[in-house]
Amino acid sequence: MNPSAPLCNAARCNLSGHIYAMQDIEAVMVDSYDLSQEAPPPGIAPFFGRVRLRTLIVLRWLAIFGQAATLLFVSLVLDFELPLALCGGVVAASAVLNLGLIITRDIQRLTSHHEAFVQLGFDVLQLSLLLLLTGGLQNPFVVMLVAPVTIGVAALPPRHALGLTVIGLAGMAAMAVFALPMPWIRGETLHLPLLYEAGLGVAFVIAVAFTAAYAWRIGREAKRMGAALAAAQAILAREQKLSAVGSLAAAAAHELGTPLATIQLTAKEIAHGAKDPALKEDAELLVSQAKRCRDILQRLSAQREAHDKMHDRIAFRDALDEVCAPLRGLGTSITLRADGEGTAPYLARQPEFLYGLGNLVENAVEFAASAVTVEGEWNEKTVRITLNDDGKGFAPDVLSRIGEPYISRRSGEVGGGMGLGTFIAITMIERLGGKARFANGGPLGGALVQIEWPRNRVEAPAEPV
Repeated sequence: MNPSAPLCNAARCNLSGHIYAMQDIEAVMVDSYDLSQEAPPPGIAPFFGRVRLRTLIVLRWLAIFGQAATLLFVSLVLDFELPLALCGGVVAASAVLNLGLIITRDIQRLTSHHEAFVQLGFDVLQLSLLLLLTGGLQNPFVVMLVAPVTIGVAALPPRHALGLTVIGLAGMAAMAVFALPMPWIRGETLHLPLLYEAGLGVAFVIAVAFTAAYAWRIGREAKRMGAALAAAQAILAREQKLSAVGSLAAAAAHELGTPLATIQLTAKEIAHGAKDPALKEDAELLVSQAKRCRDILQRLSAQREAHDKMHDRIAFRDALDEVCAPLRGLGTSITLRADGEGTAPYLARQPEFLYGLGNLVENAVEFAASAVTVEGEWNEKTVRITLNDDGKGFAPDVLSRIGEPYISRRSGEVGGGMGLGTFIAITMIERLGGKARFANGGPLGGALVQIEWPRNRVEAPAEPV
């Protein structure tokens, strides 16, 4: 008989609570995280793109120095004709803005979306005006207008990003109509064919649109990934808190033993010397209750010791059974098999292993028609677990995207939790050096998931002799 058997039910309940806690966190994150909203939901604000004021100021200083150096080089070294006073005033406006921000604001704080939009909008207008004074679309530095637009699209919500893009395109249109001649050699005028200038305008529009779309997509994925990682960290933090509570309970049981022994001894002396029957009865009751408290504390201490031993090392098949136990009795049969080469490993109890695997088993049970198989294998180098269900399997478009957060369907049906929860499971598996592969087929014909870890990353150290 397994000596840890009396504790299995408690352990299974504990794992079940963690699995359902992970589902609750996933539901909250999916329901609350809206990439189009102005204010990020509580708990993921650090991951929602916000720009530090210092970053905007530093980037603007770089632009100011670059613009000033270019104007001086073109005017003094190349001796080209250009409205240097007007251009200098435009550059000075950016410098004044930066100095004003440094004096009046805390540059280390995160800007609001509206404030970042206003500052980046100013940068776009400033650069557009400078280009308008120096040749407009003919100026090769027109490509620099893409930079503030890209920063805004990557960091701001869609409404602000779209507004910044419109400002950039409006500046381009103004340059096409009102631009001054391109600075050139004195006494000569640069003439470009109209068709070429039109091509430059189209190329600029395409560059802004493509770069903005690319930056928006990358920024959106980064925000979603950050929110998903926050959920994973919340689950692991919850496990650490529960472990701390268990340690605190064991410490409390040890510390309370001494005062209870004193109470029991004092009550015995009172009972022994009492002549009043009522007082003697009360003292004996106090003795019995103190003894009961000590027995309870001794059991807690013993259970904590056994709990630690069980959680430090657990047989491979027992670990699979513990993961599957909370999901039995839900209308889907779970068949468990474990076989391998050599001695079966004893696994170290790690939340990444149990919760990562538990979430994938829960998904298999949810999408199965009636049956799920969980097969464990091992050899000297690896530990492998294969999950197979008799459901519809993964849809082709979903199969290629598994591992991304917020995918919420398998084979056409909306919902089902195949998004953030699966991302968290894969993240936990990879933290232990494992890999998860997803496909369709297997003996049951539905979804097929194979998880493999290096054996030395999940195996518990040998028990001391």
